[in-house]
Amino acid sequence: MGILYIVPTPVGNMEDMTMRAVRVLKEADIILAEDTRTTGLLLKHFDIHNRLISHHKFNEHAATAGVVERLKSGENIALVSDAGTPGVSDPGFFLAREASREGITVQCLPGATACIPALVSSGLPCDRFCFEGFLPQKKGRATHLAALADEPRTMIFYESPYRLVKTLRQFCDTFGPSRQASVCREISKIHEESVRGTLDEVAAHFEQTPPRGEIVIVVAGCGKEKKSARHEDTPESKKRNKPNHDDDSHERV
Repeated sequence: MGILYIVPTPVGNMEDMTMRAVRVLKEADIILAEDTRTTGLLLKHFDIHNRLISHHKFNEHAATAGVVERLKSGENIALVSDAGTPGVSDPGFFLAREASREGITVQCLPGATACIPALVSSGLPCDRFCFEGFLPQKKGRATHLAALADEPRTMIFYESPYRLVKTLRQFCDTFGPSRQASVCREISKIHEESVRGTLDEVAAHFEQTPPRGEIVIVVAGCGKEKKSARHEDTPESKKRNKPNHDDDSHERV
């Protein structure tokens, strides 16, 4: 059987491409790409001329059976996404699962990804963390966030610049405005930037300075002392918790 190679590609700077990744792409029988135009520029930069086939979230279920058959016949196939590591908020999981089920060797090369640099540079604890990727846009979003309210580990999210401020304000409501956070954008590109502070401070910054580029949000986990204070930070919660002295049934201690 052939080997399925999961090949990370740069999220920005072309120098982040590893020597091994270049070699594997040159030696592969075919290269599966999320967007052949984007990958075509990458291949041209590294003088790679292998056959390129489109493989993305809209066709991966229909195309995977054929790819698995090619692997079983002995072809070596490389899978890339537009940027970063395939399978991490990008197509790749389904093919890797189906190939492994057929006994095909699946090798993922170490390489570029946006979440780890954002986490390590955030200044927040990175010994234990959870990767949440993109949150649901509508259905299930509030439920998903509520489930993370008491998450003790540092949390990593991906977000569009067009929804960043709205998401940060939702985080303020869910995690409390004083929760520490870092927003990293354009990782490894010319205009790379990290904005750190409380969720309220970071949200205020991007309300004044509209963000551009690829966004990674890193949010501190909930410590024991934060659980009781989380809902006391907002004016709404203070109003809810204010004693009602006009109510004779209110218990005083």
